[in-house]
Amino acid sequence: MMAKLTLISFPTCPFVQRAVIALKEKGVDFDVTYIDLANKPDWFLALSPLGKVPVLKVERDGHEPAIVFESAVILEYLEETAAGVKLHPADPLERAQHRSWMEYGSQLLGDIFKFNSAKDVTELDAARQGVLAKFKRLEDTVTGPFFAGEQLSYVDTVFAPAFRQLDALETVVHTGLFDGFPKLQVWRQALAERPSVKAAVPDNFVELHLARLRNNEAQVLKLAA
Repeated sequence: MMAKLTLISFPTCPFVQRAVIALKEKGVDFDVTYIDLANKPDWFLALSPLGKVPVLKVERDGHEPAIVFESAVILEYLEETAAGVKLHPADPLERAQHRSWMEYGSQLLGDIFKFNSAKDVTELDAARQGVLAKFKRLEDTVTGPFFAGEQLSYVDTVFAPAFRQLDALETVVHTGLFDGFPKLQVWRQALAERPSVKAAVPDNFVELHLARLRNNEAQVLKLAA
């Protein structure tokens, strides 16, 4: 049975990008509806038990619309139901390991958030060390050009939005975070060039992301001065 899929998010959300990348890799039709998180509409609050994005609305003939929330759960649902290429390894142990690294990617995203939101030099330096520590472990783990080799996997869908935030920042500031990590540089570039990754955000993503940093008076932007 074909279902109509709608992802609900806001334009710079890294978590919805994971699902968008997966859907595009699988060749599945879907819609995206963006909301303002600072002014969440009542219809969204009625749908989302946690009041968070992303949310996937699944509409099927003869059924009431169903809601799936939390990005990791959405990805698993898509893997089990959507047509197209599988993004998890077939082997159960490898699949479990990939899920572990997906969680690692979520933790990295938290470190990048701290880096982007630091208000002073002390906070920025501490956040930088957190990112670099995770980068060191990744450099020793990634196969290349993608996480596990030539085939894109769900691990890549998790790290692509994290790298995208740093790529946006690098348009105005040289952070130096990727210096000394050649395998991460290759991985980062391979993801940035992937059509599904490019199409996972609005065309003005860089401007939107940098505007948020400026509005929050991010210390990292002062490096550009």
